[in-house]
Amino acid sequence: MTTGDAGADGAGEGLGERTLWHGRFASGPAEALMAYTVSLPYDRRLAVDDIAGSRAHVRGLVRGELLDGDEASAILAALDQVEEELAGGEFAFVPSDEDIHTAVERRVTEIAGPAGGKLHTGRSRNDQVATDLRLYAKRALTEVAQGVVALQEVLLDRAREAGDAYLPGYTHLQRAQPVLLAHHLLAHGWALARDVDRLLATRDRADVSPLGAGALAGSSLPLDPSGTAADLGFAAVFDNSLDAVSDRDFVAEALFDLALLGVHLSRIGEEVVLWSTEEFGFLKLDDAYSTGSSMLPQKKNPDIAELARGKAGRLIGNLTGLLVTLKGLPLAYNRDLQEDKEPLFDSVDQIVLALQALSGLLATSTFVAEAMADAADSPYSAATDLAEFLVEAGTPFREAHAIVGEIVRTALDGRGTMAELVLAHPALGAEAGALLDSGASVQRRTTRGGAGPEPVAAQFDRFTAQLASDQVRLADGGS
Repeated sequence: MTTGDAGADGAGEGLGERTLWHGRFASGPAEALMAYTVSLPYDRRLAVDDIAGSRAHVRGLVRGELLDGDEASAILAALDQVEEELAGGEFAFVPSDEDIHTAVERRVTEIAGPAGGKLHTGRSRNDQVATDLRLYAKRALTEVAQGVVALQEVLLDRAREAGDAYLPGYTHLQRAQPVLLAHHLLAHGWALARDVDRLLATRDRADVSPLGAGALAGSSLPLDPSGTAADLGFAAVFDNSLDAVSDRDFVAEALFDLALLGVHLSRIGEEVVLWSTEEFGFLKLDDAYSTGSSMLPQKKNPDIAELARGKAGRLIGNLTGLLVTLKGLPLAYNRDLQEDKEPLFDSVDQIVLALQALSGLLATSTFVAEAMADAADSPYSAATDLAEFLVEAGTPFREAHAIVGEIVRTALDGRGTMAELVLAHPALGAEAGALLDSGASVQRRTTRGGAGPEPVAAQFDRFTAQLASDQVRLADGGS
């Protein structure tokens, strides 16, 4: 919608087709009004939800004895035909179709005759579009969460394949301590697990039916909001009609969830960009998930990773735009709420594409374990291990930190190698010098959640259990 129950003032040259609100006005809407307010080009993707909502509404009208069996059958058959026409690309839109809701009702009335004129009994486009959008959001959030789980499965598979491969862990983009590659990949997996949890929680909060709230105040007719909610598979029905038609919290929450997910994908993209450079050399991209240069024959570019990084700004912009739209609206429905759909549709579309592309990229890339190990085996990366060696011998940590820091500075000044200086130091010696051996440092990380083999093995079990739990949540629709 999407339009509310307000209409045009009739100024200017009107369009020939009748609107849903033509009775109040002496002339038709101006072409400029229709051109500015029409939402059909993008809200037509709600057609399946609109038809589902209309079917439930018809059945509710029958229960309220507002439609008889023949009328209901005629309308339901017309809705079936409209659905087929839309699916087959045969549906003919007309200039007065402001939105998908108008178009569906118009065509139903053409097919069903006078009975079709009863389809909108007790219903406003305000509660109609709110219902449609919640149905769409539930489905879309589930689809996105499924895509996130698929990416997590890729990360889990690659982590298992990584074995004992290790690389530098970074802080401030400076080498810090060695970590297992599996640990690094699972770090992204855990961030994505929080995204799944947010998406499913938002889906749960969107699982409330507004149908029956009318324009803003409910109805004097014997409608059946609880019955239509159950018919449509909603977990709950609205408690306040004003809130039901004006609430777009679920859209804002969805946009936040998608924006933060986009930030996490951007972080993965940034690492792919860095790791695939010759300077890092940690990752080789598969040809199918890379692009070339129109001028530079040697290039293999990580465009998927760059777009995952770049589109995060678009997702954040969609969230910010809707929040600004919502911030000053009085109750209940206002036409401003028409601006809720394009950002939601766009964010869902972009995230779904990003998840598919990044899953393919990561599944087919080659990790260069030798380059990672060469970078991680810098003797300076073992500095913390040397300090902890001294701590275990009784040296206070701050003093141990200073001793090792001085050794590092001396080595960097060219007055001996780290190995020579460690061997020569009276508090360190040969036992401490073994900590500089290739791969030795990463083996020493033993605490829960740490980057060494023992805690990573336990982490695999926890991550696998988390994935299984989320897959159950996706399958049963619950929380």
